[in-house]
Amino acid sequence: MSIPQSGGGPIESPDQLAEYMASGAKPKADWRIGTEHEKFGYTADLLPLPYEGACSIRAMLEGLRDGYGWTPVEEQGKIIGLTRDGANVSLEPGGQFELSGAAVETIHDTAAELDTHLREVADVAGRIGARFMGVGAAPIWTHDQMPVMPKGRYRLMTDYMGRVGTHGTQMMYRTCTVQVNLDYASEADMVQKLRVALALQPVATALLASSPFFEGKPNGHKSWRSRIWRDLDASRTGMLPFAFEEGMGFQRYVDWVLDVPMYFVYRDGHYIDALGQSFRDFLRGELPALPGEKPTLSDWADHMTTVFPEARVKKYIEMRGADAGPKDRLNALPALWVGLMYDQSALDAAWDLAKGWTAETREALRVAASVDGLQAEAGGVKMLDLAREVVAIAQAGLKARGHGEEGFLNVLAESAASGRVLADDLLARYAGAWQGDLTRIYGEMSY
Repeated sequence: MSIPQSGGGPIESPDQLAEYMASGAKPKADWRIGTEHEKFGYTADLLPLPYEGACSIRAMLEGLRDGYGWTPVEEQGKIIGLTRDGANVSLEPGGQFELSGAAVETIHDTAAELDTHLREVADVAGRIGARFMGVGAAPIWTHDQMPVMPKGRYRLMTDYMGRVGTHGTQMMYRTCTVQVNLDYASEADMVQKLRVALALQPVATALLASSPFFEGKPNGHKSWRSRIWRDLDASRTGMLPFAFEEGMGFQRYVDWVLDVPMYFVYRDGHYIDALGQSFRDFLRGELPALPGEKPTLSDWADHMTTVFPEARVKKYIEMRGADAGPKDRLNALPALWVGLMYDQSALDAAWDLAKGWTAETREALRVAASVDGLQAEAGGVKMLDLAREVVAIAQAGLKARGHGEEGFLNVLAESAASGRVLADDLLARYAGAWQGDLTRIYGEMSY
């Protein structure tokens, strides 16, 4: 999750909120790719890494700081992240180790960044006796086994999640994702890209599904991580039906975010509890948590990080529907969306696939993808056929870019051809070679 935002003066007019989004628009020549991915760390006893100790999250952060030139980020005297050359390492609530990559030009750059990161992580982890693995949900650990990272934001969210949904703390502490952040050229370009991102997010969910186990057994879903998101907090998650309505634009998205209850306000290194309060009241200087005070643009930027739809807009668009996985899939996810989004012919073709769907079909595809992966079907749409078309469009889009990036999609093309995803293979191993011993997943899915 995001680190606190900084900069930006006071908000003097509500118009500044939409202008903040509009300021992210860039000419095509300046479009970049930002990839984020999370992973679970564990000890020799196959338990999650605690924050403190010789084999710990803190030791990992300090090892990267001391050995590889990362600058520490601290909260209340504790190291909670790192920054270097436009990238940052941050912690999810249960200690999931996240790289938020720098903004780069090609998937080759993304792959090189990932190689460097995993090499550095493996070096530090090897010295302290830790390992890391990439799957969408912790396959065995219970909630009580998970550590809690020393971040004020997470303490507030943990309490609130228990009041508004049934799966919120599962998301926070026991899931991992891979995301890609992409640019837009204008308001109209943002709208088209957001609609494609939302409508086709179930395809990414199906293709990248890697979380068929939870609490030590099969859970009946190919992507339990995706299942969790459906019962988390309806006010801030989902497929955003309004994005497909006439009049969609920056202001319409702002209106939705304004209606999402707040979590916090960040001041002087502290998270001030504003749970359930209204940013609209904040704009009027009537926020109960800070009576008489009005927000800054950094407060707005923080609030925008507390909405979690399947595709999210800030000054760019985040694709949020995929499980974490092995290295080839961590590179394939950004390749898929860059192929669909960064060539206009591909973007138009992708929209042609989805533009006739109803909100009910889009939501049904989201549900079916989490359960059945590429064997999903909803509203007369067969996921396997759709995935094959989507991958072909993305391949054409990458080819049109001319950077030789098409090979990064091979692993997804193979899944689309066979109808099998990683979750299917893991279930087969569990029933076969592993003979029901789920601890085997640690060795086989580790980096």
